[in-house]
Amino acid sequence: MRSIYWSLLVLLVLSSACRNHLRKDDKSPSKVELIQDKDKYQLLVNGKPFYVKGAGLEFGNIDALGIHGANSFRTWRTENGKEDAKVILDKAQKNGLMVLMGLEVGRERHGYNYDDTVWVKKQFEYLKSEVLRLKDHPALLGWAIGNELNLQTESFKVYDAVNDISKMIHQIDPNHVTTTTLAGIGKKEIDYIKQHCTDIDFISIQMYGDIVNLQQRIADAGWNGPYMVTEWGSTGHWEMPATEWGSPIEPTSKEKAHAFIDRYLLAIKVDTNRCLGSYVFLWGQKQERTPTWYGMFTENGEETETVDAMHYLWNGKWPENRCPEIDSFTLNNKSAYESIKIKHNNKLFASVIAKDTDKDTLSYKWEILHESTDLSLGGDYESKPDSVLSLYAGSDVTLNPPKIPGAYRLFIYVYDKKGHAATANIPFYLEQ
Repeated sequence: MRSIYWSLLVLLVLSSACRNHLRKDDKSPSKVELIQDKDKYQLLVNGKPFYVKGAGLEFGNIDALGIHGANSFRTWRTENGKEDAKVILDKAQKNGLMVLMGLEVGRERHGYNYDDTVWVKKQFEYLKSEVLRLKDHPALLGWAIGNELNLQTESFKVYDAVNDISKMIHQIDPNHVTTTTLAGIGKKEIDYIKQHCTDIDFISIQMYGDIVNLQQRIADAGWNGPYMVTEWGSTGHWEMPATEWGSPIEPTSKEKAHAFIDRYLLAIKVDTNRCLGSYVFLWGQKQERTPTWYGMFTENGEETETVDAMHYLWNGKWPENRCPEIDSFTLNNKSAYESIKIKHNNKLFASVIAKDTDKDTLSYKWEILHESTDLSLGGDYESKPDSVLSLYAGSDVTLNPPKIPGAYRLFIYVYDKKGHAATANIPFYLEQ
């Protein structure tokens, strides 16, 4: 195992030369090509090999992504409600980053009907206008047509529309590649794509805890062509153990960071022939089951240990100043896996053991949130639960329980006062 890791780390260092050296003053579109030499596939950007070292980024810190050694990021749509795609592309170019631009395609699970030819045509024309508007930007890497369109779909007719969109793109934009992203990978959708969606240049796969089985899943689905991993990261909330009352148990930021490194080396980087690179999820922060589960940053913008992990993977070395780590976190001397139930008249005794590689002074924020009840699927919007308590204290605290019975989570945030944090939480249930 050690020899495998060292071999892969050597490849990581060598691949650091895969930056395309995008200049801030470039005005013409970048030429992006997918080439094949026997059984090996590779992206070229302006004639130079380009292995994607990137992150999914909707509203995240683009400057920090460049500083940490990435060469690309992906989006999910051209209009995110805050910044137009042109502004995002300009920021990417400023930081020497290429963008896999998302084109939002209606999902069947959201009620869109691909037998409605009028609506399908309207969607097609809108996306064509977006491609025409953005296609000549120097920071554009390619187009991701739709996101996880196979998730909870009864038919795969959506991929007929994806193929038409890809054909349109290739006709009006000869400089960029196309793909579509899948939730996992299965034989049914791959069989359909092979027959009905042949115009895309490669497929993109999105997996979380199960990514350790990526190579086997690809083989079982019968895919022999090039691919990219466009979402991967923390173990999904649906993949983790849950409490007796059904609250999934979130890994700590330290556990996530260790998993990132293992998964990248053993599932993604190991395929040097067909994998074109990956985008880790999420370079930013979002509420999805909890406000800390998937984001690599806190709500206030502090970096967590998963950022350190990706810096290490992208550069072959750790950042100069590291995030703090949580070694142990207990509530009433129990871990998150022990389905902790609290009587309404009992106190909460919480303790965290944290350390900092750089010996930075640490501070501690404690917060209790209601367990989330606004639950969605596939990353759709969720609202953050109300906060019951929020305070700064030491590494050991005694807290009064909430007043209303029900499911809660106790969060701990450990800060080093240099823009870094460690996070963890424990679900608990307040009884009558």
